[in-house]
Amino acid sequence: MDFELNAKTAALKERVADFMERHVIPAEHEYHAYVEASDDRWVIPPIMEELKAKARAEGLWNLWCPHEEHGAGLNNLDYAPLAEVMGRSIIGPEVFNCNAPDTGNMEVFIQYGTAQQKADWLEPLLAGEIRSAFCMTEPDVASSDATNVQSSILRDGDDYVINGRKWWATGAPDPRCKILIVMGKSDFEAEKYKQQSMILVPMDTPGVKMIRAMKVFGSDDAPHGHAEFVFDNVRVPASNMLLGQGRGFEIAQGRLGPGRIHHCMRLIGCAQRALEAMLDRVSSREAFGKKLSEQGIIRQHIALSACEIEQARLLTMAAADKMDREGNKAARDLIAMAKIVVPQMAQTVIDRAIQAHGAMGVSQDSFLAEAFAYARTIRIADGPDEVHQNSLAKQLLRARQAG
Repeated sequence: MDFELNAKTAALKERVADFMERHVIPAEHEYHAYVEASDDRWVIPPIMEELKAKARAEGLWNLWCPHEEHGAGLNNLDYAPLAEVMGRSIIGPEVFNCNAPDTGNMEVFIQYGTAQQKADWLEPLLAGEIRSAFCMTEPDVASSDATNVQSSILRDGDDYVINGRKWWATGAPDPRCKILIVMGKSDFEAEKYKQQSMILVPMDTPGVKMIRAMKVFGSDDAPHGHAEFVFDNVRVPASNMLLGQGRGFEIAQGRLGPGRIHHCMRLIGCAQRALEAMLDRVSSREAFGKKLSEQGIIRQHIALSACEIEQARLLTMAAADKMDREGNKAARDLIAMAKIVVPQMAQTVIDRAIQAHGAMGVSQDSFLAEAFAYARTIRIADGPDEVHQNSLAKQLLRARQAG
């Protein structure tokens, strides 16, 4: 299978890589130091808006978007190497307006939003003026099975009334977050996959109560973060319903396929940077009379990491290619494989790099600790490993039985 980059993608990859090295990587320390020094951690470092303005001025904006009227018009295979380069920094994707969960939410608006919903929310999201969050996961049920969600979205005249509790709404504590996409049940008696709906809830709607910012391995991920909410008789107009009542699962399937593969692309970039950091570290340090790079176990870690990254990269590219040629549904086997393989690969490679760095690897003086937490978290986000393994196994069994 040939994954040679076309001229347009190759040129964009070179430009993104150059921008990352000249502007984004050098800005990481300033970004994090600003948050740590602020009295209010939920404040956006000015360097982020400066970087966004530079990226937009250079035409490196909304590269994720396959719709030419809104973005670069790249397909999944073309976007994959660009997302990998952006993923080398935790702050990288936002610089190019290619960050989760906004890309998935923008795709929802593009595919399913009304003209008014697009004007109100899609346009400012595309411009990078606001942020958004997606509220599905609930603390009281196993949300890996979305049919379990119990939050209610019930019709009352010209409105819908939302009640329930959500958590892990990524990006909701961000002061720029203005709109929530909330998934809940609009008909508890309907067929299993027709009970759920998705509805738009502006952050300033009465009854929307942010309870706390969730912590990931002890970090609040400020200034973006993840929130827990209570929705207490939240009333919004019926026109805020997305696509139609009972069509929440339909929207979710359209949203999650590209989102899962985007996470994989970015994590490959994280793992590649970790490998490069490991190579630099072991070449510059001595222990027990010789360089770390001369230690057999270190060389084994380097070789295995390089193999595993390339395997994951090829698998992700294959999934992206099949999505482009045959559609997301036809590619669900490869999407599941990538989602199973890539986060575990990234976690393993980053862990080896941390070990090679010693105490520095778990400190704020390296990107590795933050990258490790990101990789470990993605083994749960957008469906845990076990759900994708179960789904993939069922697909393979059905295919075999069908002959």
